[in-house]
Amino acid sequence: MRTCSLPPLLVLAACLFTQTIDVRAAAPSQIKKSLARISNTSQEPNYRQPWLAGVTGGGSGTGWVVSSNRIMTNAHVVSNARFLTLEKENDPKKYIALVEHIAHDCDLAVLKVEDASFFTGTVPLEIGDIPEIETEVSVYGYPIGGERLSVTRGVVSRIDFRSYVHSAIDSHLTIQIDAAINPGNSGGPVLQNGKVVGVAFQGFSGDVAQNVGYMIPTPVIKRFLTDIADGQYDRYMDLSIGVVNTLNPALRKGLGLKDDDLGVMVASVASAGVCHGHLKPRDVILSIDSLPVASDGTVELNGDRVQMAEVAERKFRGENIKFSLIRDGKPMDITVPFSTSWPYTMQSNQFDVQPTYILVGGLLFQPLSRNLISSVQFQNLRIHYYFEAFTPREIYKKHPEVIVLTGILADPINTYLGDFKEAIVEEINGAKISTLRDMSEQLAKPSEFYEIRFVGNGRPLVLEKSAIESARERIKTRYGVEQEQNLN
Repeated sequence: MRTCSLPPLLVLAACLFTQTIDVRAAAPSQIKKSLARISNTSQEPNYRQPWLAGVTGGGSGTGWVVSSNRIMTNAHVVSNARFLTLEKENDPKKYIALVEHIAHDCDLAVLKVEDASFFTGTVPLEIGDIPEIETEVSVYGYPIGGERLSVTRGVVSRIDFRSYVHSAIDSHLTIQIDAAINPGNSGGPVLQNGKVVGVAFQGFSGDVAQNVGYMIPTPVIKRFLTDIADGQYDRYMDLSIGVVNTLNPALRKGLGLKDDDLGVMVASVASAGVCHGHLKPRDVILSIDSLPVASDGTVELNGDRVQMAEVAERKFRGENIKFSLIRDGKPMDITVPFSTSWPYTMQSNQFDVQPTYILVGGLLFQPLSRNLISSVQFQNLRIHYYFEAFTPREIYKKHPEVIVLTGILADPINTYLGDFKEAIVEEINGAKISTLRDMSEQLAKPSEFYEIRFVGNGRPLVLEKSAIESARERIKTRYGVEQEQNLN
């Protein structure tokens, strides 16, 4: 993770730490040679003034040799990177690295090193299986408080499906370890019997929980490596459905189900998801890829009970998933192709991208995102509703991008327009605005005036094109604006 101060109640992407041990005495030499300390000089995007560069900072983490010429680490260790260097134990040289593949939805990344001599004497670490509950594992890396490699130990206490902090909205299989938490070890390998069984990546601050840390298990690691084998990362597949359990006997009876503790009912099917047109609300899913689905939505996979979604998570784009279900009292089989991943990522943290915006007449318009909400303290409750309901209420159907008037650069042309701040754009000159590009195209059309209407506001905002042109250079000079829009 980035070494910075964080509020105590935040979940920290950090390291697992109990006590520092000299690895030269405690770890096999090949493990020691296959680890690296990663230093990241990063630059955060500037969402309040998107035409300006953001603040430059630094952080560190751990990486390990996953193949003969590649390093694996966490995505959050190398996010927004401007310059990356690697250091090996007992080697004073700093090696320059580049991000080759990064998966923000599962917090993993693979780096390549410009100087091939970095890999001299290294051995790729072998990837193992999921460790058993109550077995001990060792975490290698560079926690805060020292420059040398250290080992930490913990016991596997839980295997669960939970949220990954890096993206804020993605949930995957995780393994919990009863170890204390310190920042700095993110990306370090977790080993058992000489094989990698996970990657340390997040935990709770001490005010929330003691001795609780998490690692990314090998099914997630292997899936990431398989996905990037063709040279690109296609992201996780998602069913994009909502289900309710059928534990209630009355509900089971109403659905005509047997008393066999099997089946979950489909409550919703997202119109932008892969299951749209295949599954329907009130369908009862009995099995997924021939695995029986229990009434609580779990299946038995590799000897463990996991959420049904885990079956879909192990699929790749271009593959299919099969359901056996009951619809209107009749059994049937349905095959759903994974043609694409979920297309709307507005509610997740975004990295390695520059803010998109349009500045016209001193008015700053930006698409709503988690990054924007984190940067701008919006007071308009409609904005928060659109953000939270974007997926469950399918706001994306009318507003694939929710365009907000986020700021006003004071100028005579906009002196009386403050009441429109934080309003959501509905249309310009009678044309519906669904995306920022729609807005750019409307503003580029010849017109004496631009009449902008907003959601829930009967009064339009009117700009005169000649006034916009006369104010352009004045506003750009006064506020240091070099570029009036970024659509990419």
